[in-house]
Amino acid sequence: MKRPIPLYDFKAFGAAIKAARNASGDSRKKVSDELYISPRYLANIENKGQQPSLQVFYDLVTRYHISVDQFFFPSSTAEKSTQRRQLDALLDSMSDSGLRIVAATAREITEVEKTEE
Repeated sequence: MKRPIPLYDFKAFGAAIKAARNASGDSRKKVSDELYISPRYLANIENKGQQPSLQVFYDLVTRYHISVDQFFFPSSTAEKSTQRRQLDALLDSMSDSGLRIVAATAREITEVEKTEE
C-alpha cells in the first residue's frame, strides 16, 4: 500500500524556467532538442507545473543557473539566489575590461544606495 504523499507543486519552478529561457533568448524547440525531450513536455513543465524527471530537472536548473533552494526551502535564505547565480554566469563569461565596467557600476550603485538610506 502506498503512503499518501501530496505531490510537490512545480508551477513556480516552471515559471522560473520559462522566464530564464525567454531571458536567454532560447526557443522552446531549441531547448527541447538539446535536452532530447519534446517541446510539449517542456511547455507542460513551464505552463502547467508538470513534474519533470530528475534528469530534466537537473538539466534545466544547471542550464539556467536556477537556485532550487528558493523552491524547496522558501522560508530560509538561499545561499545564492537564482539572480546571483545567473549574474555569476554572466560575469564568468566577461573579459577583464567588461568586469572593470561592471565593478565600477556596482560601486556606484552601492554609493547611491548608501546615500538614499
